[in-house]
Amino acid sequence: MFKGFARFLQRPGERLKTFLGSQDGSSDGPGLRIIPREEHPVSRKLFSEAALKVLYRLHNAGFEAYLVGGCIRDSLLGKVPKDFDVATNATPGQLQDLFRNSRIIGRRFRIVHVRFGREVIEVTTFRGKPNDDHGEHLAHRSEDGLLLRDNVWGNIEEDALRRDFTVNALYYNIADFSIHDWANGVRDIESRTLRLIGDPETRYREDPVRMLRAIRFATKLDFRLADATEAPIRELAPLLLRIPPARLFDEILKLFLAGHAVDTFHALRTYGLFEMLFPEAEEAMAELPWAESLIERALANTDTRIREERPVTPAFLFAALLWPGVTRRMEAIQAEGMPPIPALQAASQQAVSRQLQHISIPKRFSMPMRDIWDLQQRLPKRRGKRAIQTREHPRFRAAYDFLLLREEAGEIEPGLGQWWTAFQNADDHEQHRMLSKLGDDQASNGSRKRRPRKRRRRAPSSLGHHD
Repeated sequence: MFKGFARFLQRPGERLKTFLGSQDGSSDGPGLRIIPREEHPVSRKLFSEAALKVLYRLHNAGFEAYLVGGCIRDSLLGKVPKDFDVATNATPGQLQDLFRNSRIIGRRFRIVHVRFGREVIEVTTFRGKPNDDHGEHLAHRSEDGLLLRDNVWGNIEEDALRRDFTVNALYYNIADFSIHDWANGVRDIESRTLRLIGDPETRYREDPVRMLRAIRFATKLDFRLADATEAPIRELAPLLLRIPPARLFDEILKLFLAGHAVDTFHALRTYGLFEMLFPEAEEAMAELPWAESLIERALANTDTRIREERPVTPAFLFAALLWPGVTRRMEAIQAEGMPPIPALQAASQQAVSRQLQHISIPKRFSMPMRDIWDLQQRLPKRRGKRAIQTREHPRFRAAYDFLLLREEAGEIEPGLGQWWTAFQNADDHEQHRMLSKLGDDQASNGSRKRRPRKRRRRAPSSLGHHD
């Protein structure tokens, strides 16, 4: 860290009353601190070419232009930023006029996406105070404080103090390359503290997803939650039930596909948030001794693949998260007399239907997830051509990995996974030998031995009687 930057951390700043504080009765908040270029380590070399194009085009057109949030936070932490968000005083309409390669998205929060090939730069207009009268641009709240729509434009000061955490209220000014710190975010970075701006209960009621963001940032950055930020979470966790399931799907991907899924899982359970997202999984973990281990192993596997820059799919992740609940339902259905295959199909349908009330799962992920489950009943059946047919199924590899997880977690006895491992590595001759070695009583991993067919006696012909 630059020496000047370290000195800045000790520099007292002018106090400024926060806009959020005036809303919810909080006391005075932190004020603006400007860190000149020579006193911070953030360089334009860290920014993508697309982000710089957006910044300079806005600046040259006479608008204010700042990089804001996570890219500045991560740069100060010595990380390479990946996503670049721009804040400006240009309205969405003005942005569309300035960038032909842009489109306005969202109703609750209108933002502009500027696309450069595969890269998208998210540009937002400075937000204002939601309680102010802005003519047609109003913020709409529910009776309990949930912010339903927020398209109130303001200035940079108001925008900064409307952001969620202090470490995200950092703005890089393209005009002079300084950093504007509106909420003592730099000091919280230094102390590795995640702190909400404004009154935490009010901010969580405005948008309950902020509780999930608090967990995600704390685990991702290895920060501690400030006491006031942490205190209301358990009590307010049920507010997540009011969030549209489609929005929560996107948040789940951010939570579990950031490389810290195991820590995130434990934190969500600690604060009572996981059961609001996956109620059936939480119930199953209380009853099935292997359920928690299976989910942990699936999340650890996901973290490993992300670290190794290998592909991951939400289908496998959701398959693991929902499987304990599916097996509970399947056992209950089978106890009523239904055979295993239709019992699994019925249990899957019931479990997914309940889950969709909490988190939407697009069909492009739910269908492969169901395939992974269905193949768990085909993998033990290996006689004849069955093993070859199963091996050629497009979801075989994912189903095989899932089988190994089930064995490692203690749901089923080990052995079948080892057989499939050897079968995949064997040549044609060895595969034929492995299949021929399977006896009838080994065909389906403990399934019922097939009874020999009784030979039908042919009735004697009438001609024979005459003879």
